[in-house]
Amino acid sequence: MSDEQSIDQTPENSAGGTFEAPYPGSKEMPQWDTNELIDAPKFTLKNWMSMLGPGLIIGGAAIGGGEWLVGPKVTAKYGGALLWLATISVLSQVLYNIEISRYTLYTGEPIFTGKFRTMPGPRFWVFAYLLFDFGSVFPYLAATASAPLFTAIYGHIPDPESTKTASLLGMQLAEGTILQIFVYLIFIGALVPLVFGGKILNALKYVMAFKIFTVMGFLVVLAILTWNPGTWTEIFSGFVKFGNVPIERSEDLNGNGVLDEGEDWDSDGNLDIEEPTYLLADARQALKDGNYKLDLDGDGTVDQVIAEDGETALQKITLDLGDGPQEYLLNTREEGKSFVDADKDGTRDGDNVDNIFSSIFRGDGVPSVDWTLIAFLSALVAISGSGGLSNTPISNYTRDEGWGMGHHVGAIPSAVGGLDLQLSHVGCVFEVSEASLPRWKRWYKHVVRDQVVVWLPACFLGLALPSMLSVAFLDRGFEADGQWNAAVMTADGVAESFVSDAEKLQYDELKTTIQSTRGDEQATAIAQLEELKSNRTGSASLFWFMTVFCGFLVLAPSMSTSADGIIRRWVDVFWTSSAKLRQKDPKAIKGVYFKVLLAYAAFGLVALSLGRPVTLLLIATTIYNFALGFSCLHVWKVNVTMLPKALRPHLLIQLGLILSGLFFLFIAVVSSLSKLGYI
Repeated sequence: MSDEQSIDQTPENSAGGTFEAPYPGSKEMPQWDTNELIDAPKFTLKNWMSMLGPGLIIGGAAIGGGEWLVGPKVTAKYGGALLWLATISVLSQVLYNIEISRYTLYTGEPIFTGKFRTMPGPRFWVFAYLLFDFGSVFPYLAATASAPLFTAIYGHIPDPESTKTASLLGMQLAEGTILQIFVYLIFIGALVPLVFGGKILNALKYVMAFKIFTVMGFLVVLAILTWNPGTWTEIFSGFVKFGNVPIERSEDLNGNGVLDEGEDWDSDGNLDIEEPTYLLADARQALKDGNYKLDLDGDGTVDQVIAEDGETALQKITLDLGDGPQEYLLNTREEGKSFVDADKDGTRDGDNVDNIFSSIFRGDGVPSVDWTLIAFLSALVAISGSGGLSNTPISNYTRDEGWGMGHHVGAIPSAVGGLDLQLSHVGCVFEVSEASLPRWKRWYKHVVRDQVVVWLPACFLGLALPSMLSVAFLDRGFEADGQWNAAVMTADGVAESFVSDAEKLQYDELKTTIQSTRGDEQATAIAQLEELKSNRTGSASLFWFMTVFCGFLVLAPSMSTSADGIIRRWVDVFWTSSAKLRQKDPKAIKGVYFKVLLAYAAFGLVALSLGRPVTLLLIATTIYNFALGFSCLHVWKVNVTMLPKALRPHLLIQLGLILSGLFFLFIAVVSSLSKLGYI
């Protein structure tokens, strides 16, 4: 095969037959080469480790932001009731992953290249997918990984907004400054595996294998030692509670002011009234900004007036719920946790969950949905699994593993090492015949096994185990101050499970004091609680550290796969679609990859300097759902037009792929409308 082959030339059939490659789509893309389809390796119990492929890498990456950032945010507040959204997301992505690998098995090309072959051609799709991929370029995982790293080193959760300082290399620096330094170090460190190791694929496999076995091993041990059947049941049953939604309603359904039978939906024995969600962080930020009047819904009417006495402002607020301004208590149970007690019964007026189908069946119609956390529910859908375009590298890794026709195409080598590796500028297809079809079926079965046996369990366990931590060790209705420390805060609850009975009594007494007192007495209790935490020893200290360390390990390595994913997506596309690059030696691919890596590193450092982690996360995940939804539909188009009829997905798979695309697009639209204030 000539490196300078024209797209108008018909390649020689390397197999020695008369088979010619079919029409390759857009005339701007090169003609496929042809060759024989090699046979798939035989799976046995002895060689199962060597059979691990893209599912291991992407599965390791899937145990990331959604599981340890969004998961605790949602499950601590609602328990496992809303995890069915993750079930639909993960199962949809399994189908999607298999289908993008289908194209690669036939052509040796990654799915992105296949998309660029469809009309109206690569120039249009470059622009479209750059917009869709915009969410992926934000390195929010590096930003969020800095919190557990700081916590593991200094023994407490950082407060980037405070004036507190800590020592770093002999220098006294503000905690926010140290946190930002950690962000940069994690980001740069995550790029190192992409430079060394021969095949970049191999370096990522080692990193992800270490991450999965360490994190999963620890969480399984922890779950067994702190065994609570109720927690396990709540989480795993939540994955199949389809139709559950967060709702807003009053317990006093008949308006008689009495807690009647069937009205105590949160089972606290108190009559709770409907009230708006209110975060302590909002009050604190308002005071810092000198703003004592808050228009939360942006309708031009003041919703909340905070007393100008700073001490009082953190304890009570004035709300106008339609019946004139009234004072309500804002109770604080523990530092970083808050709740609103609008009916002044001393109990948090928690959030309720109802099932759409049950509500309709009862004759109550569609329940009134609480849209307060729709952004985080949308993020849960987006990041359960991989999300966005983060799945597409599965096809790149399928090619780099040499699976199917990827055997004839090559792989992307590391900048350091991989001297004998090269990547062809064109894909390679085979003749569909009675001889090749059985080999094709074995390769397809190989891909399905990689997804179902490795990637699928990694996604569900990666979400279930951290969710069990938040349900078991955080108070129901928990809301983290700053919104992004929830995962780290579970470590305190874990540690308390391993302290002595005497220490446990101290913890409980101090928490009661913090909840029931104000002023100096409360401040003293908070200080004593922090001192008690800092003096942990033995198992309590070990399990606290391991929980925090796993929080870091979950997030930081995923930054490597996230960075590699976006870099190789575009390097692979341009390597094939650019006539100028097609003149390059096939071994020059590693230089192109390294240059794009440097550009991404520069962009990432700038992005990390501009936005808060939670902001980067929500921006990214909103785009993720739009991108994944459209990509599902585009993959369907590619596979039913670019593949021979005998290799195309059957109708049920096509229907599943279309419905998956519509599901992600629906979530994206609803989330966007909520953020814009239309619902």
